[in-house]
Amino acid sequence: MSYSVLSEAEVEHFITHGYVVVKNCFAREFAQKYVEFAYQRLGYDPTNPATWEKAMVHMPAFHHFKIKEVSPRAWGATCDLLGGEECIKDREQTWGDGFIVNLRNGADRPWEPPTAETEGWHVDGDHFMHFLDSGEQGLLQVVIWQDIAHQGGGTFIAPDSIKPVAALLHAHPEGLDPYSELWAAIAPQCREFVEATGEAGDVVMLHPLMLHASSQNVSGIPRFMTNPCVPLKDPLNLHRDNLADFSPVEQGILRALNVETLDFTPTVERQNVVPERVRIQQQMLEEERKRVEGLR
Repeated sequence: MSYSVLSEAEVEHFITHGYVVVKNCFAREFAQKYVEFAYQRLGYDPTNPATWEKAMVHMPAFHHFKIKEVSPRAWGATCDLLGGEECIKDREQTWGDGFIVNLRNGADRPWEPPTAETEGWHVDGDHFMHFLDSGEQGLLQVVIWQDIAHQGGGTFIAPDSIKPVAALLHAHPEGLDPYSELWAAIAPQCREFVEATGEAGDVVMLHPLMLHASSQNVSGIPRFMTNPCVPLKDPLNLHRDNLADFSPVEQGILRALNVETLDFTPTVERQNVVPERVRIQQQMLEEERKRVEGLR
């Protein structure tokens, strides 16, 4: 399989470790424009921490941008990992400015590196029942909108979590609820932990089965990132005649299970879930619009 943006080494790193950092995906000036507007939406003064009411805020998206237009590089890397543009559900896939803003979360205590005991380890995807071949979240992205240094709130990831997550989903063809208690048993099986840092314009591409968690921000510098997923047109195909046709995401699962191919079929019908966050963020969006209109 040929790749348009990623090198063979980068793809291999993704298959083996479940993530790859793609540098310089969009301009710093583009990012800063929407970070500055986010402060207006929140009613916070970026120069006065006393106005930062909440330590961490999950903002709704006010604007949306077609990935292939604002970042051909990120779009190309996404297609490389998912098997081509034709595999993606929406070729006009967008990012938004629905920032996860970590202003000072955990700054009231000494910074702790990621371990199995870190609170909040999870696999994203609260909007669908999870199966080994789920395509609702073909790829997870950490889009960095402002520089994130060490101890600055960078997402914690567990590269060796894909193996136990894949094993868990393989053992449950009836699917797992996104809030199942079974997910909690994954982190204690992991030994590799990484703090994902980067510069504005970088995008960390994560395997959809990657365990990750929020971290403390003790740097005094707010962290702005978004965490979109890229859905596939169809479920992952883990049983292909030609092994070279597997996408890197599919290869990551097969390697985790130590098989070349796998005939997997869910035993129940796939179903979506409407998470409570949808209602909460819609209410937040209405409040932000009123606040911004009041500034005009």
